[in-house]
Amino acid sequence: MKRILVIGGSRYFGKLLVGRLVEAGHEVSVLNRGRSAPPGGVGRLVADRDDEAQLRTALGARTFDVVIDQVCYTPRQAEIARRVFAGRTRRYVMTSTMEVYDPAPPTPDALRYAEGKRRAEAVFLGGHPGGTRPFEFVTVRTAHVLGGGRAEFTGRLAHYVERIGAGLPVDVHEAPYPTSFIHHREIARFLHWAAEGTFTGAVDAASHGAPDVRELCELVGAGVGRRPRYRVVQEGAAASPFSFDRAYALDNGRAAALGFDFGRIADWLPGAIAETAAAAAAAASAEALSAR
Repeated sequence: MKRILVIGGSRYFGKLLVGRLVEAGHEVSVLNRGRSAPPGGVGRLVADRDDEAQLRTALGARTFDVVIDQVCYTPRQAEIARRVFAGRTRRYVMTSTMEVYDPAPPTPDALRYAEGKRRAEAVFLGGHPGGTRPFEFVTVRTAHVLGGGRAEFTGRLAHYVERIGAGLPVDVHEAPYPTSFIHHREIARFLHWAAEGTFTGAVDAASHGAPDVRELCELVGAGVGRRPRYRVVQEGAAASPFSFDRAYALDNGRAAALGFDFGRIADWLPGAIAETAAAAAAAASAEALSAR
């Protein structure tokens, strides 16, 4: 049994992660700003992580075997965490993103998000006084996370399900590149595995396979019973969420070599599409009823 703190963990696959850790017999606590209560049997710490004094007060004298940081977005947050958790934990796992390599599309928001994550990683990975780090550090660079129906807070898979289901065209590049995905349950399993591991440094998390946007649309079309329609965008113009005009896939080789057994996108994506379609239909039905 390990004492594990999850910073964040109240939404989407964070909730799945907390549930997995509890089922594995770990002593789990969640730290957030108090807007969402954790499930029964999980400790609750309330603090604004951007307020160092408040964070220290909330933690008290507690120590942990592992901290899993789901919501580190800026170098300032990383600097505070590095100071506060030095001497409090043996291992620190940060949930990062594939966008640290190259955000796509490179919109201002995407660039800020990617740069924030990249610089936060650098704080943990960079030099430290005496040449040592205060704890083992792992940064998990996740592929696009899909599944979970309406709980998928990005809404990107729902974008395809709704447009193709309605017979609307999907905007794509003329020759889109493949990209990487991971199921929401698989990334929760991966973070659990990373928390229990001994390796350090950066690791990519992506299911096997890398479809391009047209292959994704064909699968969505099969799931909703309608052929997808496409509208090719001009070079440099914005396209739909998973249409990329340059290479945009992860290499999961390091994690696989370390022993993680990834699933195949082809095995879980049809189910995720069906789940998203069912959630969209339920939402539309509820909206129609409320409008009567």
